[in-house]
Amino acid sequence: MASHFQTNSDEDDFVSAQTERKPLLGSSEFGEGERSRTPIMEKSIEIEEDPPKGKISGQRLFTVASILVTELCERLTYYSVVANMVLFCTDVLKINTSDASVITMVFAGTVYLIPVPGGFIADAYAGKYNTILGAGFIYVLGLFLLPAAAVDYRAWFGGDEDMNLETRKIYFFLGLVFIALGTGGIKANVGPFGAQQVEDLGSDAVQSFFNWFYWFINAGAVVAYSGVAYVQQEVGFDYGFLIPLISMIIALVIFMAAKSKYRHLQLEGSILAQSCGVCCQSINGCKDPTFQHARKSKGGSYEDKYVDGTMAVLKVLPVFGLIIIYWAVYSQMSTSLFLQSERMDISVNGAKLPAAMLNIFNTLIILILIPIMDRVVYPALAKCGRSPTHLQRMGIGMVLVACSMVYAGILEIVRKEDIKNNGYISQNLSDTTFNASRISMFAQVPEFAFIGGSEVFTSISGLEFAYTQAPQFMQGLIMGLFLMTSGIGSYVASLLVAIVGAWHTSDSSDWFPDEPNNGHLEYMLFLLAVLSGLNLIVFIFVAKWYKYRQPDFEKTIDVEPPPYANGDAEYSIENKAENKEWNPQWKETSRL
Repeated sequence: MASHFQTNSDEDDFVSAQTERKPLLGSSEFGEGERSRTPIMEKSIEIEEDPPKGKISGQRLFTVASILVTELCERLTYYSVVANMVLFCTDVLKINTSDASVITMVFAGTVYLIPVPGGFIADAYAGKYNTILGAGFIYVLGLFLLPAAAVDYRAWFGGDEDMNLETRKIYFFLGLVFIALGTGGIKANVGPFGAQQVEDLGSDAVQSFFNWFYWFINAGAVVAYSGVAYVQQEVGFDYGFLIPLISMIIALVIFMAAKSKYRHLQLEGSILAQSCGVCCQSINGCKDPTFQHARKSKGGSYEDKYVDGTMAVLKVLPVFGLIIIYWAVYSQMSTSLFLQSERMDISVNGAKLPAAMLNIFNTLIILILIPIMDRVVYPALAKCGRSPTHLQRMGIGMVLVACSMVYAGILEIVRKEDIKNNGYISQNLSDTTFNASRISMFAQVPEFAFIGGSEVFTSISGLEFAYTQAPQFMQGLIMGLFLMTSGIGSYVASLLVAIVGAWHTSDSSDWFPDEPNNGHLEYMLFLLAVLSGLNLIVFIFVAKWYKYRQPDFEKTIDVEPPPYANGDAEYSIENKAENKEWNPQWKETSRL
């Protein structure tokens, strides 16, 4: 295990260095008294030299930047695929609106279920780097199939034959399967892998990393929902699906460029099997079931770290379960809110804009808020001793997302009323005509802004919560469980659509009609707002009950000083007094 000894004679300086806020990006300066703590290496023991006082090494910046830019390109790819998925399904594959919405939500749900096995494989067998790389190649395979499903073969290659509709559907759905496998394997590991590169700088550096990690995610989303979505809607899906393919190839090249510089953790074997064994042994054969029975020190078969890790996973599950409704509401951006915008005025000075472009306002609010929160608000609150906990920040996001649904429901009522008085005939990409409101689609901006603001609190804090509350050898698994809540949320949203569809058989009374101008979409939006409010009440009680565990990377142990600070065979009291490097206050930073 790699370690780094602290030799500062002033213990207070050492403590303050660990708690001082450390900005990750935007500056290479660190506070006075900064000390380095080196993580465990996967294959070798390494002690990293301290950079010049007050500086972060260029190598560290290079590795972190490589991971962040990789994530930017990967998210640009993913959001380019889902931005107009409903439109591609309805206009190119001739699938009805409700089925297209279900396909979109099921795909999004599956993408966020795959991180569970992806994190398990990384923790137990392959390591985070290899898992990310392998998933990336699978991702690229799926991306090859999307342009194949969209291209006009007569225009591209000449001839009289074109691909039939059924074959296009096969290519498209098979491509989605590979993309889900690829992005799921990446999502569980790229965040923890990036935080792993900076965790020796302290918890503030980890928090800062996740803030900027999410900033880069949304930078990629801005490009996808503006540029790529426009190409898909106005130029064609053949070119529109070619862009994400190129983006993902660039992501893999950038990620591999820093291969020799990354820090890796030791693999721990089958974490899932160990956790299941701990649970079984804690229950079986015990009159008073408790996890203490599984500890070797209490006569059990498992080391304390596996027992503690299993308990940590079980503690976070109630919190994760209460995030599901949040993600069900979040998924409405690509379904309910998209359909609402299509039936509004989407033109600016006569030029039509893609309805998916409204997602830019979701990402813009995130890009603006993250630096403000990371550099101004959170440091100011910390100085006042009022730093919000992870769960408090997540609760704020849940309030904002409920506000989004309330606003969307009210706007839907106003939109349909406007159609009765001022409606006009509009058409989409496939020249299908429908009645539209003259209210500009920019009236939806607050809906997307509320959801974007909620992500800054709920999603980012959730990532940080999952990372810090997991033992290091289980970070991939717990991060996968957190991401799985997003997938389950999409499935819950699909289930709600199916339930209200079965409840109301006629389109005019349906809460999620094929034609948004019919039925009562506003009821669906209000239902989601009510569910969000009820979920928040339960979340508050769980948050008060939850007790945080100290992150592994913040734990230190006291060790005996080496007998000779200068390596001499004999070392007298006088030598000790003269040698300024010797200090009885030795500490070793370690992962326990």
